Amino acid sequence: MGATTITTEMELAAVRAIAGLAQAETSEQVALAYGIETISFGPEYIIPRPFDPRLIARVAPAVAKAGMDSGVATRPIADLGAYEQSLTQFVYHSGLIMKPLFTAAKAAPRRIVYTEGEDERVLRAAQIVVDEGLAKPILIGRPQVIEQRLERLGLRVRPGKEFELVNPEFDPRYRDYWSTYHQLTERQGVSPEYARAQMRRNQTLIGSMLVRKGEADCMLCGTFGVHSEHLHYIDQVIGLRPGVRHYAAMNAIILPTRYVFICDTYVTDEPDAEHIAEMTLLAADEMRRFGIAPKVALISASTFGSLDTPSARKMRAALKLIEARAPDLEIEGEMHGDAALSEEIRLKVFPRTRLRGEANLLVMPSLDAANISFNLLKTASGGGVTIGPMLLGAAKPVHILTPSATVRRIVNMTALAVTDANAPRGQENLF
Repeated sequence: MGATTITTEMELAAVRAIAGLAQAETSEQVALAYGIETISFGPEYIIPRPFDPRLIARVAPAVAKAGMDSGVATRPIADLGAYEQSLTQFVYHSGLIMKPLFTAAKAAPRRIVYTEGEDERVLRAAQIVVDEGLAKPILIGRPQVIEQRLERLGLRVRPGKEFELVNPEFDPRYRDYWSTYHQLTERQGVSPEYARAQMRRNQTLIGSMLVRKGEADCMLCGTFGVHSEHLHYIDQVIGLRPGVRHYAAMNAIILPTRYVFICDTYVTDEPDAEHIAEMTLLAADEMRRFGIAPKVALISASTFGSLDTPSARKMRAALKLIEARAPDLEIEGEMHGDAALSEEIRLKVFPRTRLRGEANLLVMPSLDAANISFNLLKTASGGGVTIGPMLLGAAKPVHILTPSATVRRIVNMTALAVTDANAPRGQENLF
C-alpha cells in the first residue's frame, strides 16, 4: 500500500468522524457558546462547531485506528478504548479524578432515577449515560413534554427503549406508593390526602419511593429547588444508614494543582463534635471510591491550641473521637486552612504533626465555613469545576445536586451513584 493511499485512508477516517459528529446531537458547550439549543445536520450545518469539545475524543481515535489498520502506525495502541477515555481528560477537567468511577460504573451499570426528567440538562446527560454504558436511566416526567424536548434537542434516546419513563400523572403503582408514604409519615402530621397529593406532584418523593421499593438502585435530584427540601423527602422515605446518626454533604473542587474535598457544605448549621467525627469518617469512605487516600484536616480559627474558642474545642473533641474509631486514618487538627494545604507552614507550627503533605479533605466547623470556602475556592481558583454535592449518610445511594449543575456534573454524579450502589452497605456502628 502506497503512502498516498495510507494518507487518504487516515484523512477519510478523520472526515467520517467529523461527519458523524456533525450528525450527532448538539452538546451543552456548543449550545452555550453559540446561544443555540440545537441545530440539525443539513445545508446550513455540515461540520461541527469549532468549540465542540467532542472533536478531540472522536477524531483522534478514528485517525489512530486507521493508522493501525493500514499498518502505518509503528507503535499501535494496545487498548483503543482506554486511549479514547484518556482523551476525555483533555476535554473535561474532571476526567482524571472520575476515571475509577467511570470504569466501575461501566463494569456494572445500575438503574438510576433522575427525578427532574424534563430538565434539558438531565435529558442531555441521559443520552451520554446511555452512550457510555454508565447506567440504566429512569426519568420522571410527563411523556409529552419529554418527547417534545428530546425532539427539539435532537437526542436519540427514547422512552421504553433506552430509558424507562415514570409518568407522575399516571402510574399503576400510585396507590401502593402513597399508601406506603402515609404509613411512614402518619405520625409526622401527614394525612392520607396530603400523601396522595404529594405522590402526584413531588418528583423527589416519587424517586425516593422507587429506590425504597427496589425499582431503582440509586437516585439524583436537585436540579431545581433547595437542598433541604429534597433532603426532607429523602429522609422520610429512605432514611439514614444503619448506625449513622446524621446526614452531611461533601463537594470536591478541581483546582489547578490539586483536588480538595470539603464538608459539610449543605446540611447542618452547627454540627457538634460527634457529628463532625461521623461526617469525617463517611467523607473519607466516599473519597476512597475515587481511588484517593484521604488526608484529613480539621479546620478552625485555631491552630493546635492557639485559641480556646468553642469552635476550636469542638474540633479537638472531634479529633479524639475519630482517632478512637479510625486509628489508621491520616488526620490532624485543629488547624488553619493554610496549614492544611501547606506542609511547610504546618511543620513550622507543629513539627510532630501526623499529617504529611497536603490535606485533601477539609472538614469545617460549620456550614457557613464550609459553604463559603467551597464557593470562594471554586470561583477564584477552580474555574467552577466541581463534583457534588455528595450526600453522606443516606441508607441508599442518593445525591442532591444544585440548580447550577451542568450536564457533565450530572454524568459524573451518575457514575458516583452507580459505584455507590455497587458497594456493600452494612452496619456502620460509627459510635
